[in-house]
Amino acid sequence: MTAATQHLTIAEAARRIQARQLSPVELTEAVLRWIEAANPQLDAFVTLLAERALDEARQAEREIGAGRYRGPLHGIPLGLKDIFNTAGVLTSGHSRVMMHNVPRQDATATARLREAGAILVGKLATHEFAHGGPSFDLPWPPARNPWHRDHFTGGSSSGSGAAVAAGMVLGALGSDTGGSIRTPAALSGVVGLKPTYGLVSRHGVITNSYTFDHVGPLAWTVEDAALLLQAIAGHDPRDPASAERPVADYRAALAGGIKGLRIGVLRHTFEQDLPVQAEMRAALEAALDVFRGLGAEVSDARMRPLHEYYAVKITIAEAELYAVHEGNLRTRVGDFGEDFLGRCLPACLIRGHDYVQAQRERRVILAEMEALYDRHDVLVTCGAAGPAPRLDAWRTIAFWQRPSLTTPFNVTGGPALTQCMGFSAAGLPLGLQIAGRPFADATVLRVAHAYEQATPWRRKRPPLEPGAPFSRQLPPVPDPATAEATPAQRDRIAMFVRRAGLTLSERHFEQLCASAPYLEAMLGGLRKERDWGLEPANVFSFPRGAV
Repeated sequence: MTAATQHLTIAEAARRIQARQLSPVELTEAVLRWIEAANPQLDAFVTLLAERALDEARQAEREIGAGRYRGPLHGIPLGLKDIFNTAGVLTSGHSRVMMHNVPRQDATATARLREAGAILVGKLATHEFAHGGPSFDLPWPPARNPWHRDHFTGGSSSGSGAAVAAGMVLGALGSDTGGSIRTPAALSGVVGLKPTYGLVSRHGVITNSYTFDHVGPLAWTVEDAALLLQAIAGHDPRDPASAERPVADYRAALAGGIKGLRIGVLRHTFEQDLPVQAEMRAALEAALDVFRGLGAEVSDARMRPLHEYYAVKITIAEAELYAVHEGNLRTRVGDFGEDFLGRCLPACLIRGHDYVQAQRERRVILAEMEALYDRHDVLVTCGAAGPAPRLDAWRTIAFWQRPSLTTPFNVTGGPALTQCMGFSAAGLPLGLQIAGRPFADATVLRVAHAYEQATPWRRKRPPLEPGAPFSRQLPPVPDPATAEATPAQRDRIAMFVRRAGLTLSERHFEQLCASAPYLEAMLGGLRKERDWGLEPANVFSFPRGAV
């Protein structure tokens, strides 16, 4: 891929295509050549659709030549996380369980990209079923970080983050249940937006959590993220959670600057709740100075401690994930990767009242946020507890041991975006996170765009050398953490396993026993007295047209 096209943004490529200065076929051929050279070192793709992409590029070129230009995604090569249904193309969830799954229909988001004229060059790596961490026992290897190939990309939209950062696609779609768009964006140095819950349809996207799943874009710039959001946002009656609201002009909303906007800094999240490294704190302080220089009003803000959001999210999301996969967990548990099992299996210990109490607590949290939204236009914290760790440093038990900087904004449902705010001494990206009230996606994008325009970070790309020597050998599958459960606790866990109809190996059982004390601590924090009239956050409503 030539330097002239390798670093094009969607917006730049679109301007050239519309002006007939760049051919969609030329662009797609260049992208495919670069994928062939770079992907063997990054493993960002599960399925590459080279011939199909070239056919779509030729069709786009004919349409544009005939005066039927569809808009800024027409002729643009994009990728999809491999949980988005694609008619006639493998949608694997990066799992042995679905390695032969070929849907008959596109997901709504897939279809909307096609309607916008985008070219699908391939399906991108994910963590298994958009959950779990970097796994070394799956049919496809985990994606690697383009800034340093022995390091983690962040997950679960791992291939999307890696492919966009490396320039193998100009943009991609991912999903975000607890940070799965924003974490790979932060650790891979790209822009990742979790839109407001319900703004983008989840129809045809493999479910992780009904309550917390979001669909959104990853791109090199904020403007590109806005263009992708524009194409996929809007009501879809096939998604029960889809919002019936007008779609803003997200690109137009980028203009105007941020003078006078009120930015609340959630300092306690990265200084007390989940302390980050000194270079992360220094980069965030420098970012706050940029906001002040742009005329924003910056002040400290405070939410609940991170672990309280985490307990609500884990209780609800793991129970829902377990329900989705319950049948296969009973009959073919060995076909799942160990990291997925280490997160999902403990949900057999979650009881019905735990789930309801978590949903009731979520309603209280949502009400609490209103006062914070009234005082601040956006909230700011770190995008992830980066920089990216090495792949061989990952341990499943870490999922249970510490909360997340991204999860609160899945629980609250509003938009949240991460973008690059600099680099570590080792050259790894550092991420900034900007969040807003529900349906203030345009405001979040405007703040992020203003920061991006005032900083130099988009001028630096990963130093990839496709011909350089590199070992693709994966780390060994880590041994399970040592279980500290007492004999009585182990007997109780075994009872729940039998009651769930699970047949676990000794290794899987030990993994479950190691995580159980952490889950029990989360559940214990949710077991408290509440007013009888406090409804869960997921109360029933009649379908449209039923009354």
